[in-house]
Amino acid sequence: MTSKHPETLALHAGWRRDSATHSVAVPIYQTTSFQFDSAEHAANLFGLKELGNIYTRIMNPTCDALEQRLAALEGGVAALAVGSGQAASAFSVQNLAKAGDNIVASTDLYGGTWNLFANTLRDQGIETRFVDPIDPEAFRRATDDKTRAYYAETLPNPKLIPFPIAEVAAIGRSFGIPLIMDNTAAPLMVRPFDHGAAVVMYSTTKWIGGHGTSIGGIVIDGGNFDWEANPARQPALNTPDPSYHGAVWSQAVKPLGPIAYILKMRVTLLRDLGAAMAPFNAFQFIQGVETLALRMREHSRNALAVANYLASRKDVARVIHPAHHTGIGADRTAKYLPHGQGGLCGFELVGGAEAGRKFIDALKMFYHVANIGDARSLAIHPASTTHSQLTESEQAAAGVTPGYVRLSVGIEHIDDILADLSQALDAAKV
Repeated sequence: MTSKHPETLALHAGWRRDSATHSVAVPIYQTTSFQFDSAEHAANLFGLKELGNIYTRIMNPTCDALEQRLAALEGGVAALAVGSGQAASAFSVQNLAKAGDNIVASTDLYGGTWNLFANTLRDQGIETRFVDPIDPEAFRRATDDKTRAYYAETLPNPKLIPFPIAEVAAIGRSFGIPLIMDNTAAPLMVRPFDHGAAVVMYSTTKWIGGHGTSIGGIVIDGGNFDWEANPARQPALNTPDPSYHGAVWSQAVKPLGPIAYILKMRVTLLRDLGAAMAPFNAFQFIQGVETLALRMREHSRNALAVANYLASRKDVARVIHPAHHTGIGADRTAKYLPHGQGGLCGFELVGGAEAGRKFIDALKMFYHVANIGDARSLAIHPASTTHSQLTESEQAAAGVTPGYVRLSVGIEHIDDILADLSQALDAAKV
């Protein structure tokens, strides 16, 4: 597939037909195992002399079709589908950092990711140093000889200020440190590889799937980072790995292409920890990808209309949306989101937390759920739900105030969306 247009790639990249049945739709390969052609064939697969199917915990043809399609959409070289976005976040870091190492991460993260980094990975001996991305140089200042990766969200909620991808990626490359970008909230609107990122990950549960039916995640290797340039900085890929016959990943996979990062993740972390994506879920995500370009246009258009409407209400104290930023936020929106600002919108009511609760309870069409990125419109109060594990100071650093309400604006008719918001806002007046 030679097209560079996302609408075309979303339908055709990585798959044409099933070789056995000529099926156009990707089949659900609901199997645990795959028969080897011979003893030599099996040995070659396990020895990484050739790539192929061994066991669905490690790879599966349905998952492979999804991986190829999303890698093509992002401009990457290979991808790994996993069981959830949380698994994707964890694997992307654990693939490089071990006990005694650290990463530098943006403060502007989803609450679950913050908790993963601040607590669970810390318990495994991996330190996370959180810095405010308003100043890209904060990443440089937090770096030391044990820093293995930088991590951030392209369009973090709740602040919705685009991350300075190019600036931080350049700082990282000067040290031999890759920038890992969680692009969950900005699929097709931003391609982080185009701005210098080395790794992109998604919670496919959100806009990629788009219908709230399946949990999943994916990590995409840009193939654009020189892991050998500074071997001491990246020991995970440049020293013998005892978990796979002493393989030195930067050397072992050269005949297969620039896929050292993602192949190591597949045959060590996925093999050992088992966070595999189910083939049925991969099938569901493929269906979502096919309409992703169309849905993102509607999400963006509707969310902008919602933001403009909320800004006109006297009972709304503040609107949080990329198009409503000023200063640095406006500059970064212009640079990174010129073709649409996504489907998220936040706001604070004049009445604070109590008004926020009343608003949530008064909604009729919007669903009150913890997810984002569905085709349908969703709403939640983050301080008491998605970010409730964080302390008050951590919530403040992430941009979560007591009265903040987050909307994931769907693709319903805008008149119906605004009507539901209007009646709920009227009911919330205190």
